[in-house]
Amino acid sequence: MRANKVMGIIFSNMHDSMLGELTERRTTGSVPFGGRYRLIDFVLSAMVNADIQDIGIITKSNYQSLMDHVGAGRAWDLARKVGGLVIIPPFASQTSGIYRGRLEALQGAISFIRHNNAKYVLLADCDTVANIDLRDMISEHIHTGAQITMMCRRADVQPDTARDTTILTCDEETMDVTDIMVRPDVKGTQTIYMNGLLIEKTLLERLVNEGKGHDHYSLVRHAIQPALGKLNIKAYLFEGYAQRVSNMRSYFAASMELLDPKVRATLFPKDRPVYTKVRDQVPVKYGLSARVGNSLIADGCIINGDVQNCIIFRGAKIGKGAVLKNCIIMQDTYIGDNAHLEYVVTDKDVLIKDSRVLIGYETYPTYISKGSAITNVTALAPSIRARLPA
Repeated sequence: MRANKVMGIIFSNMHDSMLGELTERRTTGSVPFGGRYRLIDFVLSAMVNADIQDIGIITKSNYQSLMDHVGAGRAWDLARKVGGLVIIPPFASQTSGIYRGRLEALQGAISFIRHNNAKYVLLADCDTVANIDLRDMISEHIHTGAQITMMCRRADVQPDTARDTTILTCDEETMDVTDIMVRPDVKGTQTIYMNGLLIEKTLLERLVNEGKGHDHYSLVRHAIQPALGKLNIKAYLFEGYAQRVSNMRSYFAASMELLDPKVRATLFPKDRPVYTKVRDQVPVKYGLSARVGNSLIADGCIINGDVQNCIIFRGAKIGKGAVLKNCIIMQDTYIGDNAHLEYVVTDKDVLIKDSRVLIGYETYPTYISKGSAITNVTALAPSIRARLPA
């Protein structure tokens, strides 16, 4: 047994209600991203890169696609006879039903936690696109002797983004957490809690048991806030690139930022790779009429149209004369000949027939749900209608 062994717990469903249509049939963790990844890949890979070998994923609902994606954890080298990756089914109590918050969710995982020989537990959500060196956070936690270390970053907060935001107040020299505000009425640059923390395993077990006895369900509000001044709680400031996916607009914005080579270099460094489920498909096939600029095209695609500033997932097919600008086209979508799409997000297995027109806004992209067929609809913003060809 390693003296400072760390185990991981990932919450896969905590932000489903925030993402609307994207999580209608899937969890937050299994939301497709960047042409070939899922949102859970970033936090799961960060844990693996930090040599965390025992990881539990807490589920709640709509987790079939998540199970299909992670499987036994082979892509992350977590398919092991002892330990490795474990899917923890939903936990329901007789009084409250399916868990209401992280503290209550941990009650269903307490057996998994208790029987592990780790000294620390790393808890994390999967709604943030970032490549975090967790080794640095673990090292700082051990060095400072903290009982809880909360991961945070400095970012701008606006009223429309504060609905599910927790703000920390910290001593700039010691990084002691002196105050925690949940969904506060603030704006401007703030220290935002990233829904990730490192905690002593024995302390976590005690907090979970106490929460169960008092019918508490929120880890921050019911366990950590009351412990300020009683426990040694530190903040770990992450200063790298990070984008939180909290709604369709932020999902679209984070996806489009991948078209910047500097962002891609930050998210996918060679020394901390982001692993995902591998699919053996043929390379992209470009037709004679294809024109592609500043786009990410995954393997298995067939491109015969004009694709600009787009992210195209595996197996998508773009017809002749089709024009796509600033779009996210998910797996196995078919775009017919002479179709015109701008600021559109299509989910998996969407059919858009020939000559159809779909146009949204950068701040409000048009979303087409999984398995839909667009056969006789033209949807476009009135301000853009005038500049389209007849």
